[in-house]
Amino acid sequence: MKVTVIGAGNVGATCANVIAHKDIVKEVVLVDIKKGIAEGKALDIWQTSSINHFSTRITGVTNDYLKTKGSSVIVVTSGIPRKPGMSRNDLIKTNASIVKEVTESAVKYSPDAVIIVVSNPLDVMTYAAFQASNKPHQKVFGMAGILDTGRYKAFMAEALNISPKDIHALLMGGHGDTMVPLPRYTSVGGIPVTELLNKDVIDKIVERTRKGGGELVDLM
Repeated sequence: MKVTVIGAGNVGATCANVIAHKDIVKEVVLVDIKKGIAEGKALDIWQTSSINHFSTRITGVTNDYLKTKGSSVIVVTSGIPRKPGMSRNDLIKTNASIVKEVTESAVKYSPDAVIIVVSNPLDVMTYAAFQASNKPHQKVFGMAGILDTGRYKAFMAEALNISPKDIHALLMGGHGDTMVPLPRYTSVGGIPVTELLNKDVIDKIVERTRKGGGELVDLM
């Protein structure tokens, strides 16, 4: 199995690194428009393979989509990142153009691939990739749900002083301020968190989850 990750920034490089370390695919190709960035990061990851005991071959390329041919999964992380004070929606015009271009380039060589979109604003970029790919909707996904759920569970675990693995949680809605965490469907060992935490604490966790991306942007 071959996976292409488009965009070798913090998110894309981390994604490629995690996939390689899990040793679940044969090959990862990291693509970026900036010369040498993807090659350097891929080489850095590959050189740890003997230490971390993985055999996934990871390579980097500069805007050469021929090298991505035959990918089963395409992960799109391309686009300009958020800066402090920016909302996800501030990125729409620029990132929609980027996502459209890279999606068209990638599906040309991997017409059967599943596409996973990470670029912000996530919901709009997923639709942009869907339109550019000409694929059925079952083959184009946005990763928002799992990220937002992960943040929500992490904050809950912190408040309860337990492992996030012990929390079952459900979120609905978009990736942003309109998301809807559902505390009444959040539980620990079958016990609703509404019986373990008071309403004020839960409300703060819900709000922090909604603003989770902005919190990271402000810190970095």
